[in-house]
Amino acid sequence: MKTKLARNISYTARASRQVVRFEYEDAAARKVCIAGSFNDWHPTVSEMLDMGAGKWVKDLELASGTYEYRFVVDGRWTADPRCAHTVPNAFGETNSLLIVPKPQRLHATKLRQ
Repeated sequence: MKTKLARNISYTARASRQVVRFEYEDAAARKVCIAGSFNDWHPTVSEMLDMGAGKWVKDLELASGTYEYRFVVDGRWTADPRCAHTVPNAFGETNSLLIVPKPQRLHATKLRQ
């Protein structure tokens, strides 16, 4: 089951963790990564894939919870321009805020015939 969280983030439920898709657009970018509380803020660990035409994507498997993150575009840290939720950080800037919901459990129901 795939659900859209925001215009550029979606998730797919898998057991207790979920695949979250991040998207970023910048035609001039040469390298885009994601750094956040989910990867101890390592700026190069989660490199995004260049899909062409300035579109970048990355799927991360995350547990439900609240995460702060930023994109690292050619070495420059930036908040997600399309994320509606932000929080201030210690550097006087803003971090994007991602809330991964708990996976939905699907229950089989017997149909009446």
